Amino acid sequence: MLSNRTEILEEYRQANAQLATLKQEESANVQSSSATVTIEPRFGNEMNALSSKCAQLDMILEAMEASED
Repeated sequence: MLSNRTEILEEYRQANAQLATLKQEESANVQSSSATVTIEPRFGNEMNALSSKCAQLDMILEAMEASED
């Protein structure tokens, strides 16, 4: 059970790091302006998929923790 938790935690960390990288790359192209700007996300689908993955892994980790209590 512990190795399984460790693997899930590592997968969560990797997905979270990838998501942070994509968010950083996405925001690097946004420039400050007083005009209204429409942002077309280049990594929208990837970010949504990674966000969903992180949420699912987080729920699994929380359930594992609750079952240990």
